[in-house]
Amino acid sequence: MFAIIQAAGWPIYTIIFASVVAVAIIIERLVSLRRSQVLPEGLLALTVQELKKSGVTPDMLSRLQANSPLGRVLAAGLKNVKSTREIMKESIEESGRAVAHDLERLLTTLGTIATAAPLLGLLGTVIGMIEIFGSQSPTGGANPAALAHGISVALYNTAFGIMVAVPALVFYRHFRGTVDSLIVEMEQQAVKLVEVVHGERG
Repeated sequence: MFAIIQAAGWPIYTIIFASVVAVAIIIERLVSLRRSQVLPEGLLALTVQELKKSGVTPDMLSRLQANSPLGRVLAAGLKNVKSTREIMKESIEESGRAVAHDLERLLTTLGTIATAAPLLGLLGTVIGMIEIFGSQSPTGGANPAALAHGISVALYNTAFGIMVAVPALVFYRHFRGTVDSLIVEMEQQAVKLVEVVHGERG
């Protein structure tokens, strides 16, 4: 593997750095965007049950905020439980925007890597081509070692750039879809809480 990296020349190090960052982001997002982490099963039902039993308490709000992103949204609504339906919905929407921003964290970076990796590979290709032309002697002959190195730089960088870009793009699209579906379900559960509080749902 080290021999391949050496043959690919210095441009490959930018692609390797991009791949390390992409892998770190993918692992972090796989852990953070688990459904059980974002939308714990039964949290809304337990919240409604506690609300009907003892009302809104500071302890209940602090537990909800520390529980999960869904808990933060529900806690924002319950802080305004005595206000009108509109005010309660506004506070939920404000909290929801902040939660959505957190869920989308690092996705822009992953998308940038998916876009930039092929361009970094193209940069390596151009540098390899420059080396190939530079290997030509004034008499028209070519230095075989320099020619081979230039070809290696061009081909390896193109291949590595694509190898980094494809998984990064796949995971970027996957995470975008996951975040969108989680946000929709979070909104639905928040609406149910508003309806319960204002007597429109039992």
